[in-house]
Parts: sequence; C-alpha cells; structure tokens
Amino acid sequence: METNRKAARLLALAAAFSCLPAQAAELGLARIFSDHAVLQRDQPLAVWGTAGAGAEVTVTLAGQTVTGSADARGKWRVALPPQPAGGPYTLKASAGGRTVSRGDILIGDVYLCSGQSNMEFAVNASTNAIGATWGARNDRLRYLNVRKTSAATPQEELAGKVAWTPLTAESVGKTSAVCYYMARSLQASYKIPVGFIHASWGGTTIQSWIGGESLATLDDYRAGVAAVAQYGADRAAGMRAEEARNDAWWDAHDPAAAAQRAWRAPEFDDAAWPSVTPSGSWKDSGLADFKDFDGVAWYRTTVTLTAAQARKANQLHLGPVDTYDTTWVNGVRVGGSSTPWIWRDYDVPAGVFKPGRNVIAMRVLSGGQGGGLSGQPANRAIGLSDGKSVALPAAWKVRRGSPLKGLSVPPAPWDVPTSLSTLYNGMIAPLVGYKFKLAAWYQGESNAGAAQEYRTLLPMLMRDWRQRFEQPALPFMIAQLTAFGTPAKAPGQSGWAELRAAQAASVAADPHAGLAVTLDVGDRFDIHPTQKTLVGERLARAARVVAYGGQGAPGSPYAVSARRDGQDLVVTFRDTGGGLVTYSSDRAIGFEVCAGATCRYVDARAAGDTVRLPGAATADATRVRYAWADAPFVNLFSGDDLPAAPFELEVR
Repeated sequence: METNRKAARLLALAAAFSCLPAQAAELGLARIFSDHAVLQRDQPLAVWGTAGAGAEVTVTLAGQTVTGSADARGKWRVALPPQPAGGPYTLKASAGGRTVSRGDILIGDVYLCSGQSNMEFAVNASTNAIGATWGARNDRLRYLNVRKTSAATPQEELAGKVAWTPLTAESVGKTSAVCYYMARSLQASYKIPVGFIHASWGGTTIQSWIGGESLATLDDYRAGVAAVAQYGADRAAGMRAEEARNDAWWDAHDPAAAAQRAWRAPEFDDAAWPSVTPSGSWKDSGLADFKDFDGVAWYRTTVTLTAAQARKANQLHLGPVDTYDTTWVNGVRVGGSSTPWIWRDYDVPAGVFKPGRNVIAMRVLSGGQGGGLSGQPANRAIGLSDGKSVALPAAWKVRRGSPLKGLSVPPAPWDVPTSLSTLYNGMIAPLVGYKFKLAAWYQGESNAGAAQEYRTLLPMLMRDWRQRFEQPALPFMIAQLTAFGTPAKAPGQSGWAELRAAQAASVAADPHAGLAVTLDVGDRFDIHPTQKTLVGERLARAARVVAYGGQGAPGSPYAVSARRDGQDLVVTFRDTGGGLVTYSSDRAIGFEVCAGATCRYVDARAAGDTVRLPGAATADATRVRYAWADAPFVNLFSGDDLPAAPFELEVR
C-alpha cells in the first residue's frame, strides 16, 4: 500500500513539473493546429493554446464563435459546437487586440495510427510505391507525422516542427504506408475530408505507449513507473537511483564490478591503458586481449571545452554500440542502453560538462561475437544548444574487464524501446483534446517474447486512450502480426502465434475493435514485409463495420467452436464470405490436434462454414490449433479472399 501511495505522489509531482508555465505566455494556438489541419466532424471541437494569464480569448471557426479565459498558467481551452464535414475554413484566436490564425482547415474524419516499425514503414518503401505516389495529389487527404519523442512526464505540446501536410506525389511517400492505404480506402467510401496522425516508433513495446497511471496498476510495472516519474520530477535524483539499481545488478553478475567503479571516475589514471580508434568489433582492434573476447570492456576519452562550449553542451553522441553500454561524463551517469546497435544520443544536464578537461567513460558489455563502439569516429561528438558540435577524439583508452557471456543488462525504465509510458507521454499525451474517428494499432513483434501478458496490455492500452481522449467508444483497428521467421517442420510452441491469439482475444472481447489478419502478406526473411496496401485495406474493411456501422463481415473467417462428430472433429467458422475455400489443394493445411502438450498435424477439409478433421476425434484430443507457428503457410480463405484467422480452441 505504501508503494502505491509513493507511486501516486511521484506521478502527481511529475505531472505538476511538466505543467509549469513560461513566465509570460503569448497568444498562440497549440502546435497541432497548423495550417491544413483536419478536425473531427460531428464532435465538439476543442481548441486550445496560450495567452496572458486571465486573458479573454475568442475563437472562431466555420461561422461559430466561442469565448474562454486563460488560466493562471496562461493556458486556455474552448469547445466549438460539432460541425459537419466541410471546409476549407480559417481558424482564428483573438485576445487583447491580437489575432493568430491558421488557414485551409478542413472538417472531416481523423484517424490516429500508432505502433512500431510496421506502422512506421513508409509509403515510398512499400510494394508498388511508384503506383501509389504517381498522381497522388489529393487536397482532401492530409497527414501529420509526430516526431519521435520520449518523455518522462506527459507533455502538453508536440515536439519539433508540427505540420499538417496535404497529399501530393512528393509528400505521400514520407508517411505511414499502412495508415495511408487505410485512409485512402475509407475516403473513397465516404467522400469526405480525411486526416491521419501518425505516431509510431520502430522496435518499441506496448508498455511504452500506455499512460503511467494505468500501467502502474500492474504489480510488475508499479516500481518502474514510479522510477520514471521520479526521473521526470528530478532528473539528477532519478539518475542516481537508476545508477544504484544498475550497480546492484552488476555486483550480482560481475565479481569485479565494485573494483572497476573507479574506472569511471574523472580522476582515474588511465595512462597505462592502450589506445585504440574504435570503429567496429574490438576483436578487430589488433589488441591481443580482445581477439577472442566476450564480456566487459571499458573505454575512456578526454575532451577539452571552452567556457562557452561547456555552458552550451547538452548532448553526447556516440554512434552505435554493440551491445550494452553505461556512459558517464565527469563521473556522472548520463545514459545507457540495452538495445544493440542503436545510436547512443544522450541528453546531458546543464553543469555536467565543465570548462577545460572533461572525461567520458563507457562500460560496454558484448552480446556475443565481440562488441565495442561500432560506429565511425566522425559520429562521436558533443552537441551544443546552438546546433553546433564539438568532435570527440578519435582515440580512446580501452581496458578489458571481466569475461561474461549470456547476460542482458536490464534497461532503465525510461530507455526506449522498452520504456514505460514515455512514448505515451511524448507522442500521445500532446494530442489529448483532439477527437478521432478511430485509432489503428500495428504493434506486437517486440512483445512476442511475453505474449500472454499482451492479453492484459492491449485491452489496457485501448481503455487508457479512450479515457484520455474522453471517447469511451473510440474504435480500434488492430493489425494482427503477419508471418515471419523459419517455417515450422513440426508442431511446437510459438511466441508469435501466442501474440496473434492475444490480439484476436482482445478484439473479440471488445465491441468497438476490429482485426485485420495478415498471415498471407508476410515475408519469412524480413520482419518488415512491403505489401502494406492489403494491410491498410483490411483495416479499412474492419473500420467500415466497427467505426462506420456498415453491414457485412468486418474481416477474416474466425473459428468459434471445435466439436466431436463421430470419429471426426468439426471446426465451425463465422464470417466466411459465402463459404470457405482452399487454394492450391482440396485440403486445408496447418491444422493440428493436441493431446496435452503434444500436437500433431492432421488432415483437414473445408466445406461451407466448417472444416472437418477426419479421424481426429481420438479420446485424448483436447485442442485444435490452426496456423500455430511464427511463419505458417496457409491456404484457407473466405469466399471473398481473406485468410482465416489463426486460433487454438478447446474441443467441446
């Protein structure tokens, strides 16, 4: 109970810090209201921004005018009455004799698209990108790409340049392919202006996208969410706490860890260490100690800054690292990552860099087959607040630490891609107040290692966003994981199949959710299949039923029961599009019958709305599975050409 109260206090404190105003707020509209914005039709139109404390603000759009007042922080928010689709309009906000305006505003349907890399995957890399972009000008279809932003506290504004972009042949290639193809298909059906907001980040887990208050209700994440909140409220204190946790982990796994802490101190004398110019695996450094070494290596370098440079120094760029690192500047921990190969770009608090000599120390743990600072020396620099940089020396001192294998360093709970709530804070929270017709979610690859938990986390994300956006029935369209990896030669366990089952179960339990099955458009050699058109169109199909109230099946054939019929088992499906069909055979492949933990492939024949498994009703048969593998081959489709959804059912 005390832990719960502490977490709540830290979250409240972090939120308060994130909301502190500037000393003087000038009249302005929130960044999301740029020229060319699309607003949601038939919903109250919230508009917000800044002004002087207590100022009366008048907002006009589409012939409607409302007035509100800025609070003591200089924040204001008004709600215009719902409007039908239309435009273009001019959005104006006036206060104290000043007016700001945004032009070419449309009212129509707005979609929020989020997830990891397969949602991030751009149109210009998708199959038939030339055909998709050629002559793609459509002034009534627009998008906004949200800048990748991780934040320890919920943010009020989107980061970076925020610009709604009308669709042209030049612009269409730079946004989400799945979201674009979905939006294009829906606009063709409903003939109204459409805008979509694309906020995704490759490699991320779903935990990054759920708000802290919701995630903290789960025992496994309560302490981590509290740590993120502490980091947001007081970065130095949060970093010290994380260093203590990190040191405890190293003490438990490396007998030399305590003695080696001296190696990160700026006053440590590393004169006896050999010098290298790291640009790849340390196995190729020419140092005998590292030729066949896996474990810990320490790197140190020194850079001299002027007083002006030290005052402006706020970032450290180290390029990619293989595999895990912890990094200190002048003895202060400034970052660390447990994600192989990603570029290390660490924010450095003011005052950490000093005029004169500065020491950068790194502890690097290899993940096998060597490790080290794998990028080029030119990629390593200190970033200054004025946009300039100071190059780091090419040469580093290096010393071999303990030989260690098979370890995975636990990341800080704010480290992307496994952070807790930080992408919600930085990329979704600033959208709160905007209204949406639907949300589309394509994510799960990074959670397949703990797929059962996804049955809790995906419904939590949907509830969390609905509550934040004050849209309790906000429709969610879920893109199910496609096929990827080595095809199975025998029945077995599959994290990807478990994740697909979690997605399907979450959708089946939610009357405002739809599922797009994508098994047939995967690439077993590439986790990023390029055939995004069908994924987007299948999401659109689900949306027509779930979000727009259309008739017909929202998606693929879905198994609802498995029963005994004499010596056979019979699986019954719904949404078969007039009857199941099998391609390239008169039999359906990929069916299994399980007895306890043992499963076997069985013959399967489709007819109408059922699949019959001849002779499979043995006394010990307890479950039927279909397409239960990371990369299954499938040939069972609906009469209207949608692949049957994978499943596992108890035999009744």
